[in-house]
Amino acid sequence: MPPRHSLQNPLNFIIMIFPLEELIEYSENMYEITTAASRRSYQLSMLRDPDIEDNDGKVVSLAAQQVFTKEVEFRLDAQ
Repeated sequence: MPPRHSLQNPLNFIIMIFPLEELIEYSENMYEITTAASRRSYQLSMLRDPDIEDNDGKVVSLAAQQVFTKEVEFRLDAQ
């Protein structure tokens, strides 16, 4: 079975996580949303969230979708 993500089409990964049009139009800080998705994926894996199974075990993909679609929200703490 060939891999779902190949180096021949690096955008394949982005298209699977986010609708490409929305990603292009996203005007906020890309670093912040990436960090939020990373932390959310850690939370999901530690909680063993049942939604992970519904998403074929793809924790990062699920977390990225949740953050990008604002299913979960994040905030920056002032330091």
